[in-house]
Amino acid sequence: MDGPEDHSVESGQAFRPDALAGRGAAARHAVERALRAGGARARAAFRRHFDGGYAPLMPNRSDLDGRVPALVLSQITAGYYGIPAIENVTLDFPPGSMTAIVGPNGAGKSTLLKALAGILPPRSGQITRGTARAGDIAYLPQSDEVDRSFPISVGEFVALGGWRQFGAFRPRAAATDDTLGAALEAVGLAGAAARPIAALSVGQFRRVLFARVMLQDAGALLLDEPFAAVDAATMADLLRLLVRWHADGRTVVAVLHDLDQVRAHFPRTVLLARHCIAAGDTAEVLTAENLALAGFAARNGATL
Repeated sequence: MDGPEDHSVESGQAFRPDALAGRGAAARHAVERALRAGGARARAAFRRHFDGGYAPLMPNRSDLDGRVPALVLSQITAGYYGIPAIENVTLDFPPGSMTAIVGPNGAGKSTLLKALAGILPPRSGQITRGTARAGDIAYLPQSDEVDRSFPISVGEFVALGGWRQFGAFRPRAAATDDTLGAALEAVGLAGAAARPIAALSVGQFRRVLFARVMLQDAGALLLDEPFAAVDAATMADLLRLLVRWHADGRTVVAVLHDLDQVRAHFPRTVLLARHCIAAGDTAEVLTAENLALAGFAARNGATL
């Protein structure tokens, strides 16, 4: 667990969006010249392989209307190196629902979330994401899945949440920089944009991950252990963000360990132990009988 944090982060230097946007401009112009010379087929191939994330929202899709997909898994089996971590899982996450995924260690919770996000292709079964298009589903990984030694600033890292609005070879729009500042302020890191991500504490980096998700502005949010290794103040702040996102009409799916927290804030729960033990209303899922079927006892009655 992180110790108490100082949430008033000194930036060290002023954040200059214009400087960040201009970084690599010469290389970008060189690529543009080469593509113009190569013709339409070269441009199409390049965008397909290197700029596939570019999918800006249409002007009439600036709100959530039509961007909150129905997520359905049918008989999904997925895993690693030929070994299944989840087997024959059938679930649905209705638009605008707020669901916790709980289970003992090794139950396949992260695997389920990655399959739902499209990161891990299932070995069998089908995943339906309704009318979801690129950018309608946002994924927040565990902190240790990100190489924090990579030389990137907080501002640059968070700005990647707006990737689909500018792609790999276009300068960020001023609107992205405005949203970036608002996101950092919302997570309590105003003024931290110029700091390297390696200089942050675990709790501060967790806040940065939330800020990046905010820039994605997705209709469905998939969060893998969003409160792991953070102090109580950080947890309370981030939980308020989740509740607000749900109130906005977004679908929220989160892997969690604290059963008291799940009972207090998540109307729906999936109890997983490689197979789906139970899913539905939280009070009906988190019974002593179901927890025993999942193969564990809750420590202190509250935490998995």
